[in-house]
Amino acid sequence: MISAMKWKAEESLAMDRTETSLLLRETRLDCRLNALREIALTLLSEVEVLRNMQSSSVNPRLRLRDEVQQFEIELIRTALERTSGNQRRAARLLGVKNTTLNAKIKRYNISFADHVIEDSGNPTPGDSCVMA
Repeated sequence: MISAMKWKAEESLAMDRTETSLLLRETRLDCRLNALREIALTLLSEVEVLRNMQSSSVNPRLRLRDEVQQFEIELIRTALERTSGNQRRAARLLGVKNTTLNAKIKRYNISFADHVIEDSGNPTPGDSCVMA
C-alpha cells in the first residue's frame, strides 16, 4: 500500500514536471515569435523609409565628385567628433596623413559645433573652427 502511494506521488510529480516543461517551451516559443514579429515590422518600416527616400532623392544630375565630397566631409566630421577635434588621431582613424586631413578640412571648410580642431596638443589659429 505504501509503495502504491509512493508510486502515485512520483507519477504526479513527473506529470507536474512535464507540464512545467511544456509551459516553459510554450513561453519561450511565444517570446521568440514576438521578437520575430517585432523584427519583421521594423524591417518593413525601414524598407518603406528607404523606398520613400529613393523616390524623393533621385537626382537626374547626380555627379560622382559631389557625392564623394559629401561622403568625405561626413567621414571627416565623424572622425573629428570621435577624437574631440584632434586632427592627428582623426587622421590615424581615417588612415590618412595629418597633412592630407588638414588640407581636406581647409578645402571643404569643415567645422563642427563645440569643438576646437587641434593638430597636436596646441590649437593653431588656422586649425580651429567653430560651427555656425
